[in-house]
Amino acid sequence: MHDEVRVVAGDCTTTMDGRNEREHRGDVVMVVKPDNTVLVHDADGYQPVAWLTRADSVQFVDGVLDAREGDQHLRVEIHDEHGAARHPVSRAGVPVGECPTCDGSLVLARGSVICRECDDEYSIPRDGAVLDDSCPVCGLPLLRVERGAAFEVCIDRDCDSIDDRVTERFDREWDCPNCEGELRILRRGGLIAGCERYPDCDTGFGVPTGVVDGTCGCGLPVFETPSGRRCLDTGCERT
Repeated sequence: MHDEVRVVAGDCTTTMDGRNEREHRGDVVMVVKPDNTVLVHDADGYQPVAWLTRADSVQFVDGVLDAREGDQHLRVEIHDEHGAARHPVSRAGVPVGECPTCDGSLVLARGSVICRECDDEYSIPRDGAVLDDSCPVCGLPLLRVERGAAFEVCIDRDCDSIDDRVTERFDREWDCPNCEGELRILRRGGLIAGCERYPDCDTGFGVPTGVVDGTCGCGLPVFETPSGRRCLDTGCERT
């Protein structure tokens, strides 16, 4: 499955009204992307002579393209059309393997692994690294993430959950510093280590990116993170 991009080439007058008013006349190529981004290119360089990013509306009426986004208005009048076509288009990314669903190619693009054929999509954490190895269960690529320890999990969270792996390793591993309870691994927007006695004790700490590397003077674990060593408690000054 693919979206379509519309391409029109011709002798056109391009008018841009709004914050920057300008008009151009010439032989140009007009590109309308599936997300309503409109680009008008002439013969020079990579910079469009006019554009709108993700326009609210795009219409073709009687040889005129009319696109609007907020107070911006792009109008392209086609005096002489040299050619027009529609082509399939998809997101482009770094190849990371083959899709086990349809045998299409998988690419890593803008924080997700997507299939170029069937549009299967798997969100990747910002700190995650997609590996060359495949999941032994479903065949999708493996992902390396650090949440207290380094874990290699399937990119499909329904197949192999990061939360489950971190819970298995660190649930009740640390004592609550404010009561006699233990810290549970919970999902509250992100992964946290929260006191089991909630709501009587509302102690909770976000589990950072990184691996446990020792114990802080307060008794909580110390993490080695991309930005340096820190206590699980970001407010602790004893690390």
